[in-house]
Amino acid sequence: MSAALLPKPQMRGLLARRMKFHLIGAFLVSMGCATLYKFGVAEPRKQAYADFYRNYDPMKDFEAMKAAGVLESAPPK
Repeated sequence: MSAALLPKPQMRGLLARRMKFHLIGAFLVSMGCATLYKFGVAEPRKQAYADFYRNYDPMKDFEAMKAAGVLESAPPK
């Protein structure tokens, strides 16, 4: 008698319904991670490179390395 009172479990379409829910969730989580990476890592890194190369003088850096004896092909003066 108590078996008749319990609702039957859903068997048809269960995988499709659960898959839709999990695919939407996975898509939203992955887009959130991509957005956080872009604005938390990539953009500050691009800005740091832009700031560094804005005032970078390669000849001054070359002369400093040459004076320190780092370069074997250019003897220090």
